[in-house]
Amino acid sequence: MIVKRPDADTQGDRKRIKALEKELNRKEKALAATAALLVLREKCNALWEKDEEQ
Repeated sequence: MIVKRPDADTQGDRKRIKALEKELNRKEKALAATAALLVLREKCNALWEKDEEQ
């Protein structure tokens, strides 16, 4: 019968958590950048519409 050491499990869990947190952080930054680009696009569109009306 093979018994795992609890330390090995927690070390593996810590690595997995750290990797998941890193991935989540990367995705949150990408989402924030996308949101900023959408806001800028809307502002540019609003400015161009005003210029065309004048």
